[in-house]
Amino acid sequence: MIAKAETTTQILARFAGELTPDDVPPSALDMAKRALMDLLAAAIAGRETISAHAIATSAGTIFSKGAATLWFSDKALTSPGAAYVNSTLASVQDLDDGHRQAMGHPGASIIPAALAVAEETQASGMELLIAIIVGYEVAIRIAAARNLNSLETLASGKWCHFGAVAAAGRLRKISADKLAEAMSIAGVQAPGLAAARYSSVTGNSVKEGIAWATLTALCALEPAEQGFTGPLDILDNPDYYFPEKVVSGLGKTFAIEQIYFKPYSCCRWSHSAIDALLAILAEDNLTAKEITGIDVHLFERALSLDNFPAPDSLEGAQYSIPFCLAVAAIAGGKALLPMHKDLLSREGIVTLARKIRLFEDTDLTAQFPETVPARVVAHARNKTYTKLVKHPEGDPDNPMQWQALENKFRLLSQPYQNSFDVNKVIYAIKNMEGGTINALVEAIGKPI
Repeated sequence: MIAKAETTTQILARFAGELTPDDVPPSALDMAKRALMDLLAAAIAGRETISAHAIATSAGTIFSKGAATLWFSDKALTSPGAAYVNSTLASVQDLDDGHRQAMGHPGASIIPAALAVAEETQASGMELLIAIIVGYEVAIRIAAARNLNSLETLASGKWCHFGAVAAAGRLRKISADKLAEAMSIAGVQAPGLAAARYSSVTGNSVKEGIAWATLTALCALEPAEQGFTGPLDILDNPDYYFPEKVVSGLGKTFAIEQIYFKPYSCCRWSHSAIDALLAILAEDNLTAKEITGIDVHLFERALSLDNFPAPDSLEGAQYSIPFCLAVAAIAGGKALLPMHKDLLSREGIVTLARKIRLFEDTDLTAQFPETVPARVVAHARNKTYTKLVKHPEGDPDNPMQWQALENKFRLLSQPYQNSFDVNKVIYAIKNMEGGTINALVEAIGKPI
């Protein structure tokens, strides 16, 4: 009898369970720590938003009390509920990490899921870091192997759940067979994000569906352990995924080492243009008042954003390249770390945003998703000033080093300095692989 070939989900599930700390290079462990610190920074920035408040308040009614911490509070829920709330905190300000080939955001799903389950299972620091690495590997590989011709949306909620399941399943030490079923279940039950195909309201709280996908992922584990099944061949149809690309070289390199971090709380597709404009202003000693117009040449996908010059919500602002450029020109780059609602009505920003025109450059389109390039042409003083940026700050080819990420965390946590010890969190993360997660959980498990 010919043995039945493993499906892609089964191969990934076996990898998730069998990876050992000895298989992981120090560089990947270091990046997992950076990702954890940066994700907590994004979450603390999201704490005071209306969306985060709505989810945190409603979660207490929807979910049961448990052992998993709601970050920056003294409340705890079961792991699915806690991960749902914490994922919302982490993604609401659009400050969470991403990956170019995946074209989306793994960390805001995988880290909340992994840390919630690590609390429930009393995992060690090293176990948490390896689970995070596993989650990123699985999610990014699947996202990067999608057949782009079949995609109606690039939203991260369509794939991040695979990584959240893998990370959580490893921590729960479930069998490879059951983990493969859980991944398949989550793949079917994750949000369909139907409106992403046609809605013009990008600026809404649902955004990419990351938080709900994370909840769905953790809700797939227990049924799978009890015998519930999914379509194990979910990743094996080349009309939707290229399975050989998913598993090629698995375990030889680690995708987490190629993630990017964000210095601005807005869609990554605007970051090259922001860097280019800020460089023009600095290098040519220009001020926003001198600018009579700005032309931005971009890749095609960037033009699919709402790009409203006068957005009526923070989410709408995050998806508007003209508005973000106007904020950067008038208020400086630090005004985007994070954006605050008062910018929506700040004098001059919308006026300048209306003077910004967006164009597709087919040469730049050809470089996406390997890069997210932008060429900015600013008109002022009866002259034109031009700057091309292919790798915005935070990309692997223009990285934010540990100190830059630490500075970002300190800046974002500054409003809570009287009740939140950022130094304790940073120290706990830096020394994570040598002990428990208790110090980290204690530091982020207090009201601020």
